[in-house]
Amino acid sequence: MDLFNTITDINQNLLPYDGTVNYHGKIFQLSSADHYVEVLMKTIDWKNDEAFIMGKHIITKRKVAWYGDEAYSYTYSNKSKTALPWTKELLELKKISEEQADTTFNACLLNLYHNGDEGMAYHSDDEKALAKDSAIASLSFGAERRFLFKHKQTKETVTLFLENGSLLVMKDETQTNWLHRLPTSKKVNQPRINLTFRTMVV
Repeated sequence: MDLFNTITDINQNLLPYDGTVNYHGKIFQLSSADHYVEVLMKTIDWKNDEAFIMGKHIITKRKVAWYGDEAYSYTYSNKSKTALPWTKELLELKKISEEQADTTFNACLLNLYHNGDEGMAYHSDDEKALAKDSAIASLSFGAERRFLFKHKQTKETVTLFLENGSLLVMKDETQTNWLHRLPTSKKVNQPRINLTFRTMVV
């Protein structure tokens, strides 16, 4: 199922079953979205992501950063990160995301994709350190990109378009039953910054 710029109801569930995904659309004006791209590029402690896959040490072109209320340790792809203290701008965005998602968050994983050559393979944000079935608020700034969901059992897919300054909220059993990915695209030559606010188990 393809959902391209046809979503207007933030309470509409984009998944047909086994989870809940709400797209809030553009919650920032273009000038604000562009401002956050510029500020986050400069103020975030970006590092190339690392992973150990099938015994191989992989260093990605994509860069990441991990922030939180405390120095939370977060492990995925057999690599651990320790959360840094919030910046002023991250606290601003955290508050906005909490108001929109009607919940609270205590950590944020950021991804920097320099262009369309960089993406993310299918995965679920279901690590044990995350509160089970808790909401994840995903903010997108910069280049607009396609985003896909695939059911783990039925393989049914849902495709949408994440706009500059937009918010996507994934909650309930979404991470248990669905995978998601950011496909690469030769048509994209601008950077995209993605912030995923989440809840760590303390």
